[in-house]
Amino acid sequence: MSEERKVLGSFDGINGNAFMLMGYFQQQATRQRFSKEWIKKVLDEAMRGDYNHLVGTLLIHMEKNDA
Repeated sequence: MSEERKVLGSFDGINGNAFMLMGYFQQQATRQRFSKEWIKKVLDEAMRGDYNHLVGTLLIHMEKNDA
């Protein structure tokens, strides 16, 4: 995927439901001005497998925000 930087955020305190995780990721990425195309590619890849694949894919593209 073309964008090398990572979405700042953390799933700490977020309901572990897959839709909640994807929504949080999308919201944070949009706020941080990632392209819609990139966000869609990440989410599409995340949905290609089981729950563990989804979480792992999202975490690969995130960096924990300690703030």
